[in-house]
Amino acid sequence: MQQVNLGIIGGGTVGSGVFHALQRNGDLMASRIGIKVHLRKVAVKAFDEPRPYPIPESYLTTDWQSVVNDPKVDIVAELAGGTGIARTMVLTALKLGKPVVTANKALLSAHGEELFSAAQKHKTNLYYEASVAGGIPIIKSLREGFVGNRITQLYGIVNGTCNYILTRMKLEGADFAGVLADAQKQGYAETSPDLDIDGWDSQHKIGILASLAHGFWMNPKHIHVEGIRHISALDMKFASDLGYTIKLLGIVKRIEESKDKPARKSQIANRKSQIQVSVYPTLIPHAHVLASVNDVFNAVFVRGDVVGDTLFYGRGAGKDATASAVLSDFADAALDLKFGTKHRVPAFVPHERDGAVLPMDEVTSRYFVRLTVVDRPGTLARIAAIFGKANIGISSVIQPEGHEGESVPLIFMIHDAPNAAMRKALAKIGKLPVVKAKPVMIRVESFE
Repeated sequence: MQQVNLGIIGGGTVGSGVFHALQRNGDLMASRIGIKVHLRKVAVKAFDEPRPYPIPESYLTTDWQSVVNDPKVDIVAELAGGTGIARTMVLTALKLGKPVVTANKALLSAHGEELFSAAQKHKTNLYYEASVAGGIPIIKSLREGFVGNRITQLYGIVNGTCNYILTRMKLEGADFAGVLADAQKQGYAETSPDLDIDGWDSQHKIGILASLAHGFWMNPKHIHVEGIRHISALDMKFASDLGYTIKLLGIVKRIEESKDKPARKSQIANRKSQIQVSVYPTLIPHAHVLASVNDVFNAVFVRGDVVGDTLFYGRGAGKDATASAVLSDFADAALDLKFGTKHRVPAFVPHERDGAVLPMDEVTSRYFVRLTVVDRPGTLARIAAIFGKANIGISSVIQPEGHEGESVPLIFMIHDAPNAAMRKALAKIGKLPVVKAKPVMIRVESFE
């Protein structure tokens, strides 16, 4: 049987998970693809660093360059993480014409366009299935399975930490801070959780999916990001009463012109295909399948113009789920080498040169708004007047009973309105003397 040699950079959680999976199912994979993937070396920070699965010292080296430059190493796996030295590692391997497999979503988000260009220039390939949604095969599905579709909508629950926190808040009626602290104790959230709870991890992943779906690289600076720090038990309760659950959602939508909806200013000025690419907490109807994705699980909902609606669900992180995705990329890279060509659909090829990310202020949606107000006559009228002057329609109001003079929550459901109009109206409302806390605004998704 033909054999290809593998060099891995990174022997921590993911790297040791890949080593373990390859030892466990390497022969099975070889029987399916007709090629043996043989591990030659693993570059690590230190021989004695803690790792969930042991790697025999005979495989280990602390010199990553000796792995990449080894003429007997055919495939390089970058599993070290980060965006600094990892970029150098990947570029070095690509310049040698070696296919590279990576699980590094932050690296691809920051430098993806450069890395894919280098792969094309040096006639090799860069594989990245494990960079988004762990073991869920969403990259290959978008790249190959939906090659004959225009992706009109894509929604992703792609951060397990946030989904775990929001699930517990919903089921237990608990507030954010307490659930986060407990999640940290249990290892579901990092000691420094900002990357997850402020939405940046989701931004990396949804930007990769948006780029692949729409054929131009999404600049992370153009992706609107909001986290979940401001979500409270009250928001969960009122959302549930209204028939919704709250999830941190990555959203990718193609915004089409229609007779009923004239082109936006940016479309007229730039004559480009406009794509909404955003990450923010979202009210999802209880009846929608994404509302039932709980705990640390991930899900990606994809709508194609030919295939219709599809759903991908599974574990979005962890050493074993990630290793499963990495092994699938090893198989593709090995087949590239066996046949001497990239005979499948390339990992990423720019094809929509005129695409652009729609500015967030031009995005239109419905809204859930929670205000903390003093319960006194005229309060509701003053707030409604500000919405009215901004041409923002109110679909319903929930006003719990309270005693006059007390601070009480006031809930509005708002009809479709541009983000800019809502932002400006809430800034004015927040300055009213009767409003005692910063307004909370959460967008509502109908999946139409």
